[in-house]
Amino acid sequence: MSEYTLPRDRAHDADVLAPQAVLEAARRRTLALTDCLDDDELMAQHSPLMSPLGWDLAHIGNQEEIWLVRRAGGRPALRPDLDDLYDAFRHPRADRPALPLLRPDRARRYLGEVREQALEVLDDATSGRDADQGQDPLLRRGFVFGMIAQHEQQHDETMLATHQLRSGPPVLDAPPPPPAPSDAATLPAEVLVPGGPFTMGTSTDPWALDNERPAHTVELPPFWLDTVPVTNAAYQRFIEEGGYHDARWWHPDGWEHRRREGLEAPRFWRRDGAPGSWYRRRFGRVEPVPPEQPVLHVCWYEADAYARWAGRRLPTEAEWEKAARHDPATGRGTRYPWGDDGPEPGQAGLGQRHLQPAPAGSYPAGAAPSGARQLLGDVWEWTASDFTPYPGFAAFPYREYSEVFFPAPGAASAYKVLRGGSFATDPVACRSTFRNWDHPVRRQIFAGFRTCRDAAPADEGRP
Repeated sequence: MSEYTLPRDRAHDADVLAPQAVLEAARRRTLALTDCLDDDELMAQHSPLMSPLGWDLAHIGNQEEIWLVRRAGGRPALRPDLDDLYDAFRHPRADRPALPLLRPDRARRYLGEVREQALEVLDDATSGRDADQGQDPLLRRGFVFGMIAQHEQQHDETMLATHQLRSGPPVLDAPPPPPAPSDAATLPAEVLVPGGPFTMGTSTDPWALDNERPAHTVELPPFWLDTVPVTNAAYQRFIEEGGYHDARWWHPDGWEHRRREGLEAPRFWRRDGAPGSWYRRRFGRVEPVPPEQPVLHVCWYEADAYARWAGRRLPTEAEWEKAARHDPATGRGTRYPWGDDGPEPGQAGLGQRHLQPAPAGSYPAGAAPSGARQLLGDVWEWTASDFTPYPGFAAFPYREYSEVFFPAPGAASAYKVLRGGSFATDPVACRSTFRNWDHPVRRQIFAGFRTCRDAAPADEGRP
């Protein structure tokens, strides 16, 4: 596939983060993920869990038209007839192949036409010709442009997951991640996160989405957190010791799901010959499972079962965020585990630079103050928490981004929270406050996990 290049002028504040650069980076990635396939493959549904790639292609353009051309720019609609067709809430993914979708060549032309007008709107907004933009929360500090760049990159990650589900010869390529640093083998198994209050969420990050807001204080007792995500080698021990066949470790719903679906290992793994010999399929290539990499393509129920088997638990969302952004020395929260600037390539495995996670213990420059590594990038991490609103939550700019996924009052949540991003997540859509969510049965996403345990009062003074 052709490569896309990340803009090099990224900084922690969206005021100095060029909206045009992130929009163009997202578009290069979108086209790279679709230009590598012929039209028949783009219009095919490679899994009932996913849309045809051609649907994602035109949906990206439709959302950009709605928000940048019409809402932000106040311009006439280009293709209002597409609004229903590419509305994700009107048409379940399994039904989308039967819709009268734009063919790929027409979808690409539509994207180009929309982008031409969107850049004119951006120019007006940043040149001062729109005198009222400072009063419009959509335009303030470039929010709507950042929102659309994040939306496109989120669909790009979804399209990459479709590539993983697709059968056929490989069409994607990327260099392997670097080997683990020299100290990876001697890292402590866990790090202590001190107890006390911390600020969760944000009220000031200019491109944060509504479910990350508002900032609020959360009090937590101390806890021990895995220094690195759970590896393939560690997860393989769970398999070999019968973890998939012992109901003691499983949530009751998870046990029923495991039995019904016949789960025996992470998705895309298969045994080959001798006991303990595992292979995986990765973007059309079959290869031995690398023991040193974080485990990938496990659902929440599998992560929860492993944690119970190991005598531990999954961290709550609040615990994960405190570990990722609270600096005990200053008492403040940072945008990333290492600080407010970045991310740079040596700090996290992001942006599809590689098509797999880096070995556990990588990116020492991206460590949190506690010493935990890889909290951002490489694999999304399941948490113990349901997806619910923060106190004082307000939907902005539309209910369908977050609010419709929250449980009704008194009802159980259908979604679990994931944190941290993966190798497939673009930096524009990744920060320590960013929240992802999915059904606890989902395994096609690039998700792994790490575990934790409660700390004893005597642990507080320990290094």
